[in-house]
Amino acid sequence: MANRTAPFSAFEWMIAWRYIRARRAEGGVSVMTWISLVGITLAVFALIATLSVRAGFREEFIDTILGANAHVTVYQDSVIEGTEITRRVIEDYEGLSERLMQIDGVTRAAPVVRGQVMASFDAGNAGVEVYGIRAEDLASLPRIADPETGIGDIARFEEGIALGSGVARELGAVIGDKVRILSPNGARTPMGQSPRVSAYEVTYIFTAGRYDIDRTRAYLPLSEAQLFFNRDGVAGEIEVMVEDPDNVQDLVPEIMEAAGPTAFLWTWRDSAGAFLRALTVEDNVMFVILSILVLIASMNIISGLIMLVKNKGRDIGILRTMGLTEGSVLRVFFICGAGIGTIGTLAGVALGCAFAIWIDPIFATVNYLSGGGVWDPSIRGIYALPAKLELGDVLSAVALSLTLSWVITLFPARRAARMNPVEALRYE
Repeated sequence: MANRTAPFSAFEWMIAWRYIRARRAEGGVSVMTWISLVGITLAVFALIATLSVRAGFREEFIDTILGANAHVTVYQDSVIEGTEITRRVIEDYEGLSERLMQIDGVTRAAPVVRGQVMASFDAGNAGVEVYGIRAEDLASLPRIADPETGIGDIARFEEGIALGSGVARELGAVIGDKVRILSPNGARTPMGQSPRVSAYEVTYIFTAGRYDIDRTRAYLPLSEAQLFFNRDGVAGEIEVMVEDPDNVQDLVPEIMEAAGPTAFLWTWRDSAGAFLRALTVEDNVMFVILSILVLIASMNIISGLIMLVKNKGRDIGILRTMGLTEGSVLRVFFICGAGIGTIGTLAGVALGCAFAIWIDPIFATVNYLSGGGVWDPSIRGIYALPAKLELGDVLSAVALSLTLSWVITLFPARRAARMNPVEALRYE
Protein backbone atom coordinates (compact mmCIF):
# COMPACT_ATOMS: atom_id res chain seq x y z
CA MET A 1 0.00 0.00 0.00
CA ALA A 2 1.40 3.39 -0.99
CA ASN A 3 2.51 5.70 1.76
CA ARG A 4 0.28 8.75 2.15
CA THR A 5 1.91 12.14 2.40
CA ALA A 6 0.81 14.57 5.07
CA PRO A 7 -1.58 17.28 3.84
CA PHE A 8 0.25 20.35 2.49
CA SER A 9 3.64 18.73 2.97
CA ALA A 10 6.88 20.28 1.73
CA PHE A 11 6.79 17.92 -1.27
CA GLU A 12 3.45 19.35 -2.43
CA TRP A 13 4.62 22.93 -1.95
CA MET A 14 7.78 22.18 -3.97
CA ILE A 15 5.81 20.77 -6.92
CA ALA A 16 3.34 23.69 -6.82
CA TRP A 17 6.18 26.23 -6.82
CA ARG A 18 7.87 24.53 -9.79
CA TYR A 19 4.57 24.63 -11.72
CA ILE A 20 3.90 28.29 -10.94
CA ARG A 21 7.33 29.52 -12.03
CA ALA A 22 7.63 27.19 -15.02
CA ARG A 23 8.06 28.86 -18.37
CA ARG A 24 5.66 28.22 -21.19
CA ALA A 25 8.34 26.28 -23.07
CA GLU A 26 8.51 23.91 -20.09
CA GLY A 27 4.78 23.37 -20.05
CA GLY A 28 4.00 26.19 -17.60
CA VAL A 29 1.67 29.17 -17.93
CA SER A 30 3.73 32.01 -16.50
CA VAL A 31 1.95 34.64 -18.61
CA MET A 32 -1.47 33.57 -17.31
CA THR A 33 -0.02 33.52 -13.81
CA TRP A 34 1.05 37.14 -14.10
CA ILE A 35 -2.27 38.16 -15.61
CA SER A 36 -4.15 36.49 -12.74
CA LEU A 37 -1.84 38.04 -10.16
CA VAL A 38 -2.14 41.56 -11.58
CA GLY A 39 -5.92 41.18 -11.98
CA ILE A 40 -6.44 40.18 -8.35
CA THR A 41 -4.09 42.94 -7.17
CA LEU A 42 -5.88 45.68 -9.09
CA ALA A 43 -9.33 44.41 -8.09
CA VAL A 44 -8.48 44.37 -4.37
CA PHE A 45 -6.76 47.76 -4.69
CA ALA A 46 -9.87 49.24 -6.34
CA LEU A 47 -12.11 47.73 -3.66
CA ILE A 48 -10.07 49.07 -0.72
CA ALA A 49 -9.53 52.47 -2.36
CA THR A 50 -13.25 52.85 -3.01
CA LEU A 51 -14.23 51.73 0.49
CA SER A 52 -11.69 54.10 2.09
CA VAL A 53 -12.87 57.08 0.03
CA ARG A 54 -16.46 56.19 0.84
CA ALA A 55 -15.70 56.03 4.58
CA GLY A 56 -13.70 59.26 4.42
CA PHE A 57 -16.39 61.10 2.51
CA ARG A 58 -19.09 59.97 4.95
CA GLU A 59 -17.00 61.01 7.97
CA GLU A 60 -16.09 64.37 6.42
CA PHE A 61 -19.68 65.06 5.46
CA ILE A 62 -21.05 64.22 8.90
CA ASP A 63 -18.21 66.06 10.66
CA THR A 64 -18.90 69.27 8.75
CA ILE A 65 -22.61 68.96 9.52
CA LEU A 66 -22.07 68.36 13.22
CA GLY A 67 -19.21 70.86 13.52
CA ALA A 68 -21.12 73.88 12.21
CA ASN A 69 -24.81 73.04 12.67
CA ALA A 70 -27.12 72.13 15.51
CA HIS A 71 -27.72 68.48 16.29
CA VAL A 72 -31.29 69.39 17.21
CA THR A 73 -33.09 72.64 16.41
CA VAL A 74 -36.01 73.61 18.68
CA TYR A 75 -38.82 75.84 17.40
CA GLN A 76 -41.90 77.17 19.18
CA ASP A 77 -45.16 78.67 17.99
CA SER A 78 -46.22 81.65 20.14
CA VAL A 79 -49.61 83.39 20.04
CA ILE A 80 -49.47 87.17 19.68
CA GLU A 81 -51.11 88.69 22.75
CA GLY A 82 -54.71 89.78 22.14
CA THR A 83 -54.97 87.91 18.82
CA GLU A 84 -55.22 84.37 17.50
CA ILE A 85 -52.22 84.86 15.24
CA THR A 86 -49.24 82.63 15.87
CA ARG A 87 -45.64 83.31 14.97
CA ARG A 88 -42.56 81.14 15.18
CA VAL A 89 -40.61 82.80 17.99
CA ILE A 90 -39.31 81.78 21.41
CA GLU A 91 -40.00 84.45 23.99
CA ASP A 92 -38.48 82.83 27.08
CA TYR A 93 -35.40 81.62 25.26
CA GLU A 94 -33.13 82.01 28.29
CA GLY A 95 -35.38 79.83 30.44
CA LEU A 96 -35.79 77.24 27.69
CA SER A 97 -32.04 77.12 27.15
CA GLU A 98 -31.50 76.47 30.86
CA ARG A 99 -34.09 73.67 30.89
CA LEU A 100 -32.51 72.03 27.86
CA MET A 101 -29.04 72.20 29.43
CA GLN A 102 -30.34 70.24 32.42
CA ILE A 103 -31.05 67.22 30.20
CA ASP A 104 -28.41 64.51 30.58
CA GLY A 105 -26.53 64.28 27.27
CA VAL A 106 -27.12 67.88 26.10
CA THR A 107 -23.87 69.87 25.90
CA ARG A 108 -25.07 73.16 24.43
CA ALA A 109 -28.31 75.11 24.00
CA ALA A 110 -27.91 78.36 22.06
CA PRO A 111 -30.70 80.82 21.17
CA VAL A 112 -30.45 81.97 17.56
CA VAL A 113 -32.08 84.62 15.36
CA ARG A 114 -31.76 83.87 11.68
CA GLY A 115 -32.56 85.81 8.52
CA GLN A 116 -31.70 86.23 4.84
CA VAL A 117 -29.91 89.42 3.79
CA MET A 118 -27.91 90.93 0.97
CA ALA A 119 -24.29 91.68 1.89
CA SER A 120 -22.20 94.19 -0.06
CA PHE A 121 -18.71 95.62 0.01
CA ASP A 122 -17.41 97.99 -2.65
CA ALA A 123 -18.71 96.48 -5.91
CA GLY A 124 -19.23 92.99 -4.49
CA ASN A 125 -22.63 91.58 -3.49
CA ALA A 126 -23.65 88.23 -2.04
CA GLY A 127 -26.76 86.63 -0.63
CA VAL A 128 -26.05 85.69 2.97
CA GLU A 129 -27.85 83.83 5.74
CA VAL A 130 -27.15 85.69 8.99
CA TYR A 131 -27.19 83.86 12.34
CA GLY A 132 -27.57 86.00 15.44
CA ILE A 133 -25.81 84.18 18.28
CA ARG A 134 -24.11 84.86 21.59
CA ALA A 135 -20.31 85.08 21.55
CA GLU A 136 -19.84 82.15 23.94
CA ASP A 137 -22.13 79.97 21.84
CA LEU A 138 -20.24 80.83 18.65
CA ALA A 139 -16.97 79.93 20.34
CA SER A 140 -18.37 76.47 21.15
CA LEU A 141 -18.87 75.55 17.46
CA PRO A 142 -15.77 73.46 16.61
CA ARG A 143 -15.81 74.02 12.86
CA ILE A 144 -16.40 77.77 13.22
CA ALA A 145 -14.06 78.58 16.10
CA ASP A 146 -11.13 76.57 14.70
CA PRO A 147 -7.94 78.62 15.23
CA GLU A 148 -6.17 76.73 12.42
CA THR A 149 -8.66 77.79 9.74
CA GLY A 150 -10.07 81.02 11.21
CA ILE A 151 -8.73 84.46 10.36
CA GLY A 152 -8.98 87.37 12.76
CA ASP A 153 -9.89 87.41 16.43
CA ILE A 154 -13.06 85.58 17.46
CA ALA A 155 -12.84 87.33 20.83
CA ARG A 156 -13.81 90.56 18.99
CA PHE A 157 -16.97 88.98 17.60
CA GLU A 158 -19.22 91.30 19.67
CA GLU A 159 -17.67 94.29 17.89
CA GLY A 160 -18.72 93.37 14.37
CA ILE A 161 -19.60 90.44 12.09
CA ALA A 162 -18.08 87.02 11.34
CA LEU A 163 -18.11 85.96 7.69
CA GLY A 164 -17.66 82.62 5.97
CA SER A 165 -14.51 82.45 3.88
CA GLY A 166 -16.59 82.04 0.72
CA VAL A 167 -18.66 85.13 1.52
CA ALA A 168 -15.52 87.15 2.25
CA ARG A 169 -13.94 85.99 -0.99
CA GLU A 170 -17.09 86.83 -2.97
CA LEU A 171 -17.24 90.33 -1.47
CA GLY A 172 -13.49 90.90 -1.55
CA ALA A 173 -13.57 91.78 2.15
CA VAL A 174 -10.81 91.21 4.71
CA ILE A 175 -10.46 91.72 8.46
CA GLY A 176 -11.18 95.33 9.36
CA ASP A 177 -13.37 96.13 6.35
CA LYS A 178 -16.91 97.42 6.87
CA VAL A 179 -19.52 95.23 5.22
CA ARG A 180 -23.07 96.46 4.65
CA ILE A 181 -26.02 94.13 5.04
CA LEU A 182 -29.50 94.91 3.73
CA SER A 183 -32.79 93.33 4.73
CA PRO A 184 -36.06 94.03 2.88
CA ASN A 185 -37.98 93.54 6.14
CA GLY A 186 -36.60 96.60 7.88
CA ALA A 187 -37.97 99.38 9.99
CA ARG A 188 -41.73 99.90 10.24
CA THR A 189 -42.85 103.43 9.23
CA PRO A 190 -46.23 105.07 8.60
CA MET A 191 -45.58 104.38 4.91
CA GLY A 192 -44.97 100.68 5.57
CA GLN A 193 -41.75 98.73 5.97
CA SER A 194 -38.59 100.16 4.52
CA PRO A 195 -35.39 98.18 3.88
CA ARG A 196 -32.89 98.25 6.71
CA VAL A 197 -29.19 98.73 6.01
CA SER A 198 -26.42 98.45 8.59
CA ALA A 199 -22.64 98.33 8.34
CA TYR A 200 -20.45 96.04 10.47
CA GLU A 201 -16.71 95.59 10.76
CA VAL A 202 -15.41 92.17 9.73
CA THR A 203 -13.77 90.84 12.90
CA TYR A 204 -13.52 87.14 12.06
CA ILE A 205 -13.49 84.94 8.93
CA PHE A 206 -14.14 81.21 9.36
CA THR A 207 -13.82 78.13 7.15
CA ALA A 208 -16.23 75.38 8.20
CA GLY A 209 -15.03 72.93 5.56
CA ARG A 210 -18.23 72.84 3.51
CA TYR A 211 -18.59 75.08 0.51
CA ASP A 212 -22.32 75.67 1.01
CA ILE A 213 -21.71 76.91 4.58
CA ASP A 214 -18.65 79.04 3.88
CA ARG A 215 -20.28 80.59 0.84
CA THR A 216 -23.58 81.62 2.45
CA ARG A 217 -23.19 82.07 6.21
CA ALA A 218 -22.39 84.99 8.51
CA TYR A 219 -22.75 85.50 12.27
CA LEU A 220 -23.88 88.59 14.18
CA PRO A 221 -24.08 89.12 17.95
CA LEU A 222 -27.51 88.02 19.18
CA SER A 223 -28.56 91.45 20.46
CA GLU A 224 -27.56 93.10 17.18
CA ALA A 225 -29.43 90.49 15.12
CA GLN A 226 -32.55 90.90 17.26
CA LEU A 227 -32.52 94.63 16.55
CA PHE A 228 -31.77 94.23 12.84
CA PHE A 229 -34.48 91.59 12.22
CA ASN A 230 -37.14 93.21 14.46
CA ARG A 231 -36.96 90.36 16.97
CA ASP A 232 -36.51 92.41 20.13
CA GLY A 233 -36.49 90.19 23.22
CA VAL A 234 -37.17 86.94 21.33
CA ALA A 235 -35.24 84.21 19.53
CA GLY A 236 -36.22 82.29 16.44
CA GLU A 237 -34.87 78.89 17.50
CA ILE A 238 -32.65 77.07 19.99
CA GLU A 239 -29.66 75.16 18.63
CA VAL A 240 -28.96 72.07 20.76
CA MET A 241 -25.75 70.03 20.74
CA VAL A 242 -25.58 66.55 22.27
CA GLU A 243 -22.79 64.22 23.37
CA ASP A 244 -23.73 61.40 20.99
CA PRO A 245 -25.09 62.81 17.71
CA ASP A 246 -25.51 59.34 16.17
CA ASN A 247 -28.14 58.50 18.81
CA VAL A 248 -29.77 61.91 18.89
CA GLN A 249 -33.23 60.36 18.55
CA ASP A 250 -32.90 58.93 22.07
CA LEU A 251 -32.97 62.47 23.51
CA VAL A 252 -35.83 63.78 21.37
CA PRO A 253 -38.60 62.84 23.90
CA GLU A 254 -36.82 64.62 26.78
CA ILE A 255 -36.08 67.70 24.65
CA MET A 256 -39.69 67.79 23.48
CA GLU A 257 -40.94 67.58 27.06
CA ALA A 258 -38.66 70.44 28.15
CA ALA A 259 -39.64 72.59 25.15
CA GLY A 260 -43.39 72.35 25.77
CA PRO A 261 -46.48 71.36 23.76
CA THR A 262 -46.13 74.17 21.19
CA ALA A 263 -42.62 73.16 20.23
CA PHE A 264 -41.39 71.00 17.37
CA LEU A 265 -37.91 69.67 16.65
CA TRP A 266 -35.68 69.22 13.64
CA THR A 267 -32.64 66.94 14.04
CA TRP A 268 -29.54 66.78 11.88
CA ARG A 269 -30.71 63.39 10.64
CA ASP A 270 -33.94 64.98 9.44
CA SER A 271 -32.01 67.50 7.36
CA ALA A 272 -29.32 65.13 6.09
CA GLY A 273 -31.22 61.85 6.29
CA ALA A 274 -32.00 61.59 2.58
CA PHE A 275 -28.38 62.16 1.66
CA LEU A 276 -27.14 59.64 4.23
CA ARG A 277 -29.60 57.04 2.95
CA ALA A 278 -28.41 57.72 -0.60
CA LEU A 279 -24.82 57.22 0.58
CA THR A 280 -25.76 53.90 2.18
CA VAL A 281 -27.44 52.67 -1.00
CA GLU A 282 -24.46 53.81 -3.06
CA ASP A 283 -22.08 52.05 -0.65
CA ASN A 284 -23.92 48.76 -1.04
CA VAL A 285 -24.12 49.04 -4.82
CA MET A 286 -20.43 49.93 -5.15
CA PHE A 287 -19.42 47.00 -2.95
CA VAL A 288 -21.45 44.60 -5.10
CA ILE A 289 -20.02 46.02 -8.34
CA LEU A 290 -16.45 45.84 -7.08
CA SER A 291 -17.09 42.33 -5.74
CA ILE A 292 -17.99 41.33 -9.29
CA LEU A 293 -14.70 42.89 -10.40
CA VAL A 294 -12.84 40.70 -7.89
CA LEU A 295 -14.80 37.68 -9.15
CA ILE A 296 -13.84 38.42 -12.76
CA ALA A 297 -10.19 38.74 -11.74
CA SER A 298 -10.45 35.45 -9.88
CA MET A 299 -11.80 33.74 -12.98
CA ASN A 300 -8.38 34.28 -14.59
CA ILE A 301 -7.05 31.82 -12.03
CA ILE A 302 -9.39 29.15 -13.41
CA SER A 303 -8.15 29.80 -16.95
CA GLY A 304 -4.54 29.58 -15.86
CA LEU A 305 -5.08 26.42 -13.82
CA ILE A 306 -7.03 24.66 -16.59
CA MET A 307 -4.15 25.37 -18.97
CA LEU A 308 -1.68 24.21 -16.33
CA VAL A 309 -3.60 20.97 -15.77
CA LYS A 310 -3.69 20.35 -19.52
CA ASN A 311 0.03 21.03 -19.95
CA LYS A 312 0.96 18.97 -16.92
CA GLY A 313 -1.19 15.95 -17.76
CA ARG A 314 1.88 13.74 -18.33
CA ASP A 315 3.41 14.86 -15.01
CA ILE A 316 0.15 14.12 -13.20
CA GLY A 317 0.02 10.64 -14.71
CA ILE A 318 3.61 9.91 -13.66
CA LEU A 319 3.06 11.24 -10.14
CA ARG A 320 -0.08 9.16 -9.76
CA THR A 321 1.69 5.98 -10.89
CA MET A 322 4.45 6.73 -8.39
CA GLY A 323 1.86 6.66 -5.62
CA LEU A 324 0.76 10.29 -5.27
CA THR A 325 -2.85 10.34 -4.04
CA GLU A 326 -5.77 12.27 -5.51
CA GLY A 327 -5.71 14.46 -2.41
CA SER A 328 -2.06 15.35 -2.96
CA VAL A 329 -2.67 16.27 -6.59
CA LEU A 330 -5.67 18.37 -5.57
CA ARG A 331 -3.59 20.17 -2.94
CA VAL A 332 -0.74 20.83 -5.38
CA PHE A 333 -3.01 22.63 -7.82
CA PHE A 334 -4.94 24.27 -5.00
CA ILE A 335 -1.66 25.73 -3.72
CA CYS A 336 -0.95 27.04 -7.23
CA GLY A 337 -4.27 28.87 -7.53
CA ALA A 338 -4.64 29.90 -3.89
CA GLY A 339 -1.04 31.13 -3.83
CA ILE A 340 -1.70 33.43 -6.77
CA GLY A 341 -4.90 34.69 -5.13
CA THR A 342 -3.20 35.23 -1.77
CA ILE A 343 -0.18 37.07 -3.16
CA GLY A 344 -2.43 39.21 -5.36
CA THR A 345 -4.66 39.99 -2.39
CA LEU A 346 -1.74 41.04 -0.20
CA ALA A 347 -0.33 43.22 -2.98
CA GLY A 348 -3.76 44.79 -3.51
CA VAL A 349 -4.10 45.50 0.21
CA ALA A 350 -0.69 47.18 0.26
CA LEU A 351 -1.55 49.37 -2.74
CA GLY A 352 -5.02 50.21 -1.41
CA CYS A 353 -3.72 51.17 2.04
CA ALA A 354 -0.94 53.26 0.50
CA PHE A 355 -3.49 55.06 -1.66
CA ALA A 356 -5.68 55.86 1.35
CA ILE A 357 -2.72 57.04 3.45
CA TRP A 358 -1.12 59.22 0.76
CA ILE A 359 -4.28 60.32 -1.02
CA ASP A 360 -3.51 64.04 -0.58
CA PRO A 361 -0.17 64.07 -2.47
CA ILE A 362 -1.57 61.64 -5.05
CA PHE A 363 -4.61 63.84 -5.61
CA ALA A 364 -2.45 66.97 -5.73
CA THR A 365 -0.27 65.36 -8.40
CA VAL A 366 -3.26 64.34 -10.49
CA ASN A 367 -4.75 67.81 -10.11
CA TYR A 368 -1.45 69.39 -11.17
CA LEU A 369 -0.97 67.13 -14.19
CA SER A 370 -4.54 67.77 -15.34
CA GLY A 371 -4.17 71.53 -15.06
CA GLY A 372 -6.37 71.91 -11.96
CA GLY A 373 -10.12 71.95 -11.59
CA VAL A 374 -10.48 68.20 -11.05
CA TRP A 375 -12.38 68.74 -7.80
CA ASP A 376 -14.99 71.52 -7.76
CA PRO A 377 -16.08 72.21 -4.15
CA SER A 378 -19.13 74.15 -5.34
CA ILE A 379 -20.50 70.88 -6.73
CA ARG A 380 -19.18 68.37 -4.20
CA GLY A 381 -19.59 70.53 -1.08
CA ILE A 382 -16.19 69.68 0.45
CA TYR A 383 -12.78 70.98 -0.54
CA ALA A 384 -10.77 67.78 -1.06
CA LEU A 385 -11.17 64.07 -1.68
CA PRO A 386 -11.13 62.43 1.77
CA ALA A 387 -10.12 58.86 2.61
CA LYS A 388 -10.26 56.89 5.82
CA LEU A 389 -8.89 53.39 6.30
CA GLU A 390 -11.16 51.23 8.42
CA LEU A 391 -10.13 47.78 9.59
CA GLY A 392 -13.54 46.35 8.77
CA ASP A 393 -13.31 47.51 5.14
CA VAL A 394 -9.83 46.04 4.69
CA LEU A 395 -10.85 42.74 6.29
CA SER A 396 -14.00 42.50 4.16
CA ALA A 397 -11.94 43.07 0.99
CA VAL A 398 -9.38 40.46 2.06
CA ALA A 399 -12.08 37.94 3.03
CA LEU A 400 -13.93 38.44 -0.26
CA SER A 401 -10.82 38.09 -2.41
CA LEU A 402 -9.40 35.07 -0.60
CA THR A 403 -12.76 33.31 -0.49
CA LEU A 404 -13.40 33.77 -4.20
CA SER A 405 -9.86 32.87 -5.29
CA TRP A 406 -9.65 29.82 -3.03
CA VAL A 407 -13.10 28.45 -3.84
CA ILE A 408 -12.66 28.96 -7.59
CA THR A 409 -9.30 27.17 -7.42
CA LEU A 410 -10.99 24.00 -6.18
CA PHE A 411 -12.72 23.27 -9.50
CA PRO A 412 -9.67 22.87 -11.77
CA ALA A 413 -7.70 21.32 -8.87
CA ARG A 414 -10.42 18.70 -8.44
CA ARG A 415 -10.36 18.03 -12.17
CA ALA A 416 -6.60 17.43 -12.01
CA ALA A 417 -6.98 15.12 -9.02
CA ARG A 418 -9.56 12.97 -10.82
CA MET A 419 -7.47 12.63 -13.98
CA ASN A 420 -6.95 8.95 -14.90
CA PRO A 421 -3.19 8.29 -15.00
CA VAL A 422 -3.65 5.71 -17.74
CA GLU A 423 -5.45 8.24 -19.97
CA ALA A 424 -2.85 10.87 -19.17
CA LEU A 425 0.04 8.58 -20.28
CA ARG A 426 -1.71 6.82 -23.19
CA TYR A 427 -0.11 8.94 -25.92
CA GLU A 428 3.21 9.57 -24.20
